[in-house]
Amino acid sequence: MPRYSTRRRVAFTPEQMFALVADVEHYPKFLPLCEGLTVRERTTDSAGRTVLVAVMEVGYKAIRERFTSRIVLEPEANRILVSYLDGPFSKLENRWTFLAADGGSDVDFFIDYEFKNIVLQMLMGAMFDQAFRKFTDAFEQRARQIYGAKPLA
Repeated sequence: MPRYSTRRRVAFTPEQMFALVADVEHYPKFLPLCEGLTVRERTTDSAGRTVLVAVMEVGYKAIRERFTSRIVLEPEANRILVSYLDGPFSKLENRWTFLAADGGSDVDFFIDYEFKNIVLQMLMGAMFDQAFRKFTDAFEQRARQIYGAKPLA
């Protein structure tokens, strides 16, 4: 199963980075392979956390796929948990954690996924791997656009 994790120090607060990653509706503007994203449902669970059910369309050239995921926002813990609901994967789990650090925050990103179809895995696996490796860069660039070159206090 493909799996990727990284930790990156950025010059923005954990709260700023959490807000940026939690703003899923804007992903198509800057996230690699993301062609569209629709939030189908926004609720609050028994623990008081915001829970989104979102459909993301990913694509590269003529290949397009849609998948549905459940996104749990935990602002008190500066953590976002994503679990797979439906689509071309047999498994998809990812999480973001934002930790205070000198001069900003450490952004931890983890993803573990597997396509249901071996042909799709062969066609899109390498593209997904490259895209996931660029995710933290994309979010850091987006933070600069939204918050400016220096973090907001």
